[in-house]
Amino acid sequence: MESLVSFFNDVPTEFRAGILISGILIFWILEGTVPLFRFGYKKWRHAGINLFLTLTTMIIGFGLAGALLAASDLVAHNKFGLLYIIDLPLWGQLVLGVLLMDLIGAYLVHWTEHKVKWMWKFHLVHHSDTTVDVTTGLRHHPGETVFRIGFTILAVMIIGAPMWIIMVYQSLSVLFAHITHANINMPKRIDRGLSWVFITPLMHKVHHHNTQPLTDTNYGNIFSFWDRIFGTFAQVEDTTALVYGIDTHMDPKENDKMGNLLKIPFQPYRPPTGSKFGK
Repeated sequence: MESLVSFFNDVPTEFRAGILISGILIFWILEGTVPLFRFGYKKWRHAGINLFLTLTTMIIGFGLAGALLAASDLVAHNKFGLLYIIDLPLWGQLVLGVLLMDLIGAYLVHWTEHKVKWMWKFHLVHHSDTTVDVTTGLRHHPGETVFRIGFTILAVMIIGAPMWIIMVYQSLSVLFAHITHANINMPKRIDRGLSWVFITPLMHKVHHHNTQPLTDTNYGNIFSFWDRIFGTFAQVEDTTALVYGIDTHMDPKENDKMGNLLKIPFQPYRPPTGSKFGK
């Protein structure tokens, strides 16, 4: 366990970059082999847009890394946070830390983005993708990246997470972003079995349906039981009946143009048109 702590303290940046790049390549190949949907789209152009937004996320993340490190050092040095209420072995700190990071730093912020109008206007850039694939996982507006990192820092302060736990969690988070967004047709029985604990590809695709109420379900990032506990879990029998995107921004001229994607949060709010699923 000590070697794991040392590894994530010493080479977190290179390791996470390797996960990001190799994950995209692996699932991109799988998407061509066992696709859930056969999109008639320009895959390289689509990837270019999403990877540009991924690059902005990485730049902002590097820029705010100092604030995250300072917060982590502060709570770890002063033994402040939920991890220090009781004396835990390293493996116990890891399990509890990852669970709480997922709850506060991922599920909570994601739920909030769907409930607070100004935050939603940033987040809908992610939802505006009508051809969800592995590159969609890191398609976020630069502004959303800022307040997501803010929630991560809040989570670190509440939990008392040392930097090595943060790096373990963020590495897992990148991996799950690839898995859950990849356009792969996972066997339903396996997917549903795993979804009792983890967010799975078919489970997360429900969240990307273009209308409510399904848009406002399955907020989890790594662990699915947060959705089951808080009543936001949803399941559909035929995942291929889903329509990706967001009903207020289905025009390709809006959701497939980089200039407009960056301007969406500053445009007038558009209320959802309502659920059409199953009709």
